[in-house]
Amino acid sequence: MVPFTNILLGSLLVHFFASAPTTYAFNKPQVRVTTTFADFHARIMDQWGDGGGKFVKISSNSHHPFQGRTFGGAKRKEGRGTRAFGSGYPYGANDTTTVSGRPFPFGTWPLWWDQNLMGSDEYGPRLDAIRPGGMLVTVPLRTTTDYFNVTNDEVYHVVGDKESVSLLMISYVTWCHITPAWPSRFDPTRPNSTVRLENVVRYYRASSFAISSPNYNNTFSRSSLSDSTESTPLPPSIEYSPFLKCIDDVTFNALAILNRPPGPTPLGKFVQALAYGHIYFVITALGVLYLIGLLFAVALICSRNLLWSCLECLGEVPIEIHRRRQAKRAQRKARKEAAARAKGAAARAREASLAYERYP
Repeated sequence: MVPFTNILLGSLLVHFFASAPTTYAFNKPQVRVTTTFADFHARIMDQWGDGGGKFVKISSNSHHPFQGRTFGGAKRKEGRGTRAFGSGYPYGANDTTTVSGRPFPFGTWPLWWDQNLMGSDEYGPRLDAIRPGGMLVTVPLRTTTDYFNVTNDEVYHVVGDKESVSLLMISYVTWCHITPAWPSRFDPTRPNSTVRLENVVRYYRASSFAISSPNYNNTFSRSSLSDSTESTPLPPSIEYSPFLKCIDDVTFNALAILNRPPGPTPLGKFVQALAYGHIYFVITALGVLYLIGLLFAVALICSRNLLWSCLECLGEVPIEIHRRRQAKRAQRKARKEAAARAKGAAARAREASLAYERYP
């Protein structure tokens, strides 16, 4: 027979789970960066993250196509480039004529352009399967006159990995009132591509993301110098556009970049704190023992000196007592002798007076 307590407990559990509120999982905008299959550790590219931390190297035994390259360490404030391809690198851009062989400060590699511009074929579509965030895509950015003073032909395009573009679209819609649109595959070699190298208004995140405008044509775009300051001036309608400024600000602040290396787990923090506590305890204990030993040595030295002083004092006491006794004996003897002399003198004087009386 089933005990009554078991039946009651089972009923309570069924009631609890049946009446429990529905839980929801909130998706955090992140892009996972995997560089090895040796473990499940991966770095995270975070939207709105600050970046920073130490850069690391892709291990040489990872069989990664970019093994030995460094990645990470860049901060968000370093993520805005210029209109020159290859710009936006906080480090690793020593050779300004090529992007080949460069590190990945923000966690992903740059875009690629036709004709192997500046060695960009190294990052071509053959690596889309492992590109952080997925293949390169583009999406048009339009808005309405309800929010910005724009003309019908003011449209911009963004180019980047699929995850970064998709995550940014949410921010664009929220902050810049973009008309929602879905991305399409980006291929710079297609004759009817909506984005051309000459259309790029600005590069971001070490040239791995770009904003372009079909109304802009930069004749210096193939100068093959990433630090070049030469470019065709932007038309006033683009340069002073509030709509473009909003897109630029959101891109700069919200584009996913590599975060700092992950810290220890709560258990790891506990073990670390415990280890630090043991080390602190050992150091403190050694310090206390050293201090006790030092005090004991000082006390021993002082006690030794005190002992000798006491022995000296004890040795002088009997001598002083003997000296005082001798002085008292001498005083008593002197008093007795003085009394005897006085008594003899008195007797002699007495006898002299009697003799005088006897013989008148």
